[in-house]
Amino acid sequence: MIGRRTTKGEAEESLAAVRLADRMHHLPAELSGGEQQRVAIARALTNNPDIIFADEPTGNLDSKTGDTIMDLLLNLARDRSKTLLVVTHDTRLATRGDRQLHITDGVLQ
Repeated sequence: MIGRRTTKGEAEESLAAVRLADRMHHLPAELSGGEQQRVAIARALTNNPDIIFADEPTGNLDSKTGDTIMDLLLNLARDRSKTLLVVTHDTRLATRGDRQLHITDGVLQ
């Protein structure tokens, strides 16, 4: 979907899905780290992908906010019948997935 413009309604719907509809007109500097991460998730959802790729989605967040973000990702993937692929160094986070793959010295285990 290269070049497809997002409508205001689609943006509002995606922000509502991550519980940020009331922050639609805020600038990034006015959002917390967790809110900024949720905006990134909303942007990804706007294109309705079959697979949601999340590279270290909780890396810059405290553990409580990180758990909230991971709960959100897992729930959205389940509710929308999407595949969620998370890349992380956090073994606690990795155990929340249905399946774990490991890369050691460049080799997929």
